[in-house]
Amino acid sequence: MPVVVQAESEGDERGALLAYLEAQRGGLRRALHGLTEEQARSAPAASELSLLGLLKHLTTGERGWLRLFQGAEIPTDQAERRKEWETGFVPAADETVEVLLALSEQVAAETEAAVRAIGSLDDTFAVPPAPWTEGGDYSWRWGLLHLIEEYARHAGHADVIRETIDGKGAFDLVFETGAMPEPDWS
Repeated sequence: MPVVVQAESEGDERGALLAYLEAQRGGLRRALHGLTEEQARSAPAASELSLLGLLKHLTTGERGWLRLFQGAEIPTDQAERRKEWETGFVPAADETVEVLLALSEQVAAETEAAVRAIGSLDDTFAVPPAPWTEGGDYSWRWGLLHLIEEYARHAGHADVIRETIDGKGAFDLVFETGAMPEPDWS
């Protein structure tokens, strides 16, 4: 947890899923708060991951999943898909913190609008075969849970990277950005 997700309105499963997705996006965005471009691109931990690279990966990944949910054609060239995945963690020179944060907000709004517009979370979309799955039909509910899982996994990576950069933990950033008021521990 670093932020409290409010309980959904009765029967608003979409709202609950979208709120948890946004909470995880927020964790990643807050990890970039107050950093220089150089710090955001640095990979100070044991892996090659940078905070900006994680933001790029998750934002482009969410956009790709949303297109898949909506039935868009996915390129079938496996070599091209692999190259896209491999470079998905490496921001280009023009993919700055400001640019990728703006893209993240845009993709989030597109996802929310699409989720609010579907008939049911039971509606399905086709996932093509990939090296890690046989593919098949999946529900929008499954898709949203998958996005939450991806963001949560990488938000944890972001916490470690940020603490390695300057010692600030997730709660420090939650309070510093005003995402949640600091509790009165007295």
